[in-house]
Amino acid sequence: MPVKNRFAELLPEITAWRRDLHENPEILFETHRTSAIVADKLKEFGCDEIVTGIGRTGVVGVIKGKTNTSGKVIGLRADMDALPIHEQTGLEYKSKVDGAMHACGHDGHTAMLLGAAKYLSETRNFDGTVVVIFQPAEEGGGGGREMCEDGMMDRWGIQEVYGMHNWPGLPLGSFSIRPGAFFAATDQFDITIEGKGGHAAKPHETVDSTLVAAHVVTALQSIVSRNADPVDQVVVSVTAIESSSKAFNVIAQRVHLKGTVRTMSTAMRDLAEKRLRAIAEGTAATFGAKAEVTYYRGYPVMVNHEEQTEFAAQVARSVSGACNDAPLVMGGEDFAFMLEERPGAYILVGNGDTAAVHHPEYNFADEAIPAGCSWWAEIVEQRMPAA
Repeated sequence: MPVKNRFAELLPEITAWRRDLHENPEILFETHRTSAIVADKLKEFGCDEIVTGIGRTGVVGVIKGKTNTSGKVIGLRADMDALPIHEQTGLEYKSKVDGAMHACGHDGHTAMLLGAAKYLSETRNFDGTVVVIFQPAEEGGGGGREMCEDGMMDRWGIQEVYGMHNWPGLPLGSFSIRPGAFFAATDQFDITIEGKGGHAAKPHETVDSTLVAAHVVTALQSIVSRNADPVDQVVVSVTAIESSSKAFNVIAQRVHLKGTVRTMSTAMRDLAEKRLRAIAEGTAATFGAKAEVTYYRGYPVMVNHEEQTEFAAQVARSVSGACNDAPLVMGGEDFAFMLEERPGAYILVGNGDTAAVHHPEYNFADEAIPAGCSWWAEIVEQRMPAA
């Protein structure tokens, strides 16, 4: 079953929604305008229930099928938030908000799920209940976690949940997925090296925190090269170094390091944190300095469930004719919290040959909308076929 004709008809309308969202990006939980538009659209479509304020600014809509003999309830999730990036696309519908843009395609995700909700509300050609989930704060705020903590899964009796993300470099409208661990756990760290500052011409009277920091940066790379099993995936990146001194002739009293750790298993995550602390503290002590380590655990590993992944791939093949095996992704995705609460799967839809996500020249490809909307709709109609 190819792309549904109805979505080809709706493409101009859905594109207009997407471009309006693109012009008016909102960051993290500040998705007030976006959430209001989503709620208004769901009301216009005739959804059976619409609830706002889930996970602060999230929106949930309920669409009931013509029958409910199956008793099944499926959740479909899209993220709504933008990024704090200054857009450089030059598009006629470029961001009107200085320092904010939809550089990850969440405008497209929201528009596609709205399109699917419109179609499902029109046809209701399924036996069960659909819960459409519009989530804020995927970009570091943990909006998915907050929606779950607000009791979303139990409140609507969601049994399975499915998510989607556009993917630059993947052929336009094609699909890619993998079972098991898919997106990495995303942790952050801060390390403060405290030495003894002094005059740069008298290093023997100091404990040089900059020298210590340089050794710490180098030694941290041994977590990947010497502590991790070579077949495990782990990234340790020091992304910023800041000295307490700005002068050319002063040895700094302290240096601040920060960075990120990405892992694909709980065991590797635990090991990386343990070794990072030991290396920083031990290296500092070797030079007579002290290291204070703060480690923040962010999103967990996003794990696709085996049976739901095979079903999602089957649906993708019915829409586009094929579904490729996706590589592991060391980026994070807070849909992980929803997949920890319910079985489900997360799939990639091709955005074609565009700039990468999180790039100031990125733009969601509107031509991918019919494929994405069709996948959402087919998930429902194939999982809960009309009685």
